Amino acid sequence: MALSRGLRCCQRVFSWIPVLIITSVVLWSYYAYVFQLCLFTLTNTLEKVAYLLVFHVCFVMFSWTYWKSIFTPPASPCKKFQLSYSDKQRYEMEERPDAQKQILVEIAKKLPIFTRAQSGAIRFCDRCQVLKPDRCHHCSVCEMCVLKMDHHCPWVNNCVGFSNYKFFLLFLSYSMLYCVFIASTVFQYFLKFWVGDLPNGPAKFHVLFLMFVALMFFVSLMFLFGYHCWLVAKNRSTLEAFSAPVFVSGPDRNGFNVGIRRNLRQVFGEDRRLWFIPVFTSQGNGHYFPLKNRSESQNPLLANEEMWEESDDGSEEGSLVEDQDPSVTIEMEE
Repeated sequence: MALSRGLRCCQRVFSWIPVLIITSVVLWSYYAYVFQLCLFTLTNTLEKVAYLLVFHVCFVMFSWTYWKSIFTPPASPCKKFQLSYSDKQRYEMEERPDAQKQILVEIAKKLPIFTRAQSGAIRFCDRCQVLKPDRCHHCSVCEMCVLKMDHHCPWVNNCVGFSNYKFFLLFLSYSMLYCVFIASTVFQYFLKFWVGDLPNGPAKFHVLFLMFVALMFFVSLMFLFGYHCWLVAKNRSTLEAFSAPVFVSGPDRNGFNVGIRRNLRQVFGEDRRLWFIPVFTSQGNGHYFPLKNRSESQNPLLANEEMWEESDDGSEEGSLVEDQDPSVTIEMEE
């Protein structure tokens, strides 16, 4: 037990190494750009002020979105998806697997669950003791079920999901903007240092490396950002891109694709003025998502889906129905 706790503690410590690397590079870039380039190299006062002003805007937005991506906790299923004390006692005391499955089927009658496991069974996490909402997955690193889980990102040491997906996308976009601005403004001085028009000194080293680091990060971020833009347009998570969600009618990669405009609003919200500001504006509460073709799902909860859509505060409010196909089984996933 002590060894296991020690290993978990070491894992948590080492998981912050990528974040420390990114933070160190960003702090160095701040010093190199503000002090070595703008204050010690530039001679034109107007150019110096303009560069510093725009740079700090990019730096603040980049840092803000990165901070929000790291420290926004992943959203987990609400209590309606958890087994109550009595249900848990009844479930654990029951020794027959079929009877256990039936107990969970009865609980699932009240929930807006449309997706299934690969076998066609309703998804259940035996570690968290919850029936998994649509698009919810268990993260072994965070040790919890995460609503609309996209992936666990080591560079932010956090699970990217419903609660912080918008922040993650803004982090990628402002990171690219940060790199583009640095590379475009440093380029002329990079050439001057290269051909010897400017004297050698500490600034030369920093300016040269600013150019290389900015371009290197921009290229890598460009592919990642483009991929996530495609995912948003299709209303898929990274996990769903690799393994299509399964509905009653079978697997469907476009099951949650309701059109690019509605897909964008699900992530960024209705107010376009807030799309590029790192405040939470995503629609819903992560437990229910509109389906592409509502006729594909015969779940009677479709008649009451508006109640779940309106429950945006993460509360336990939502419509309950007592009818669901009793033939559906439960699969416990590791």
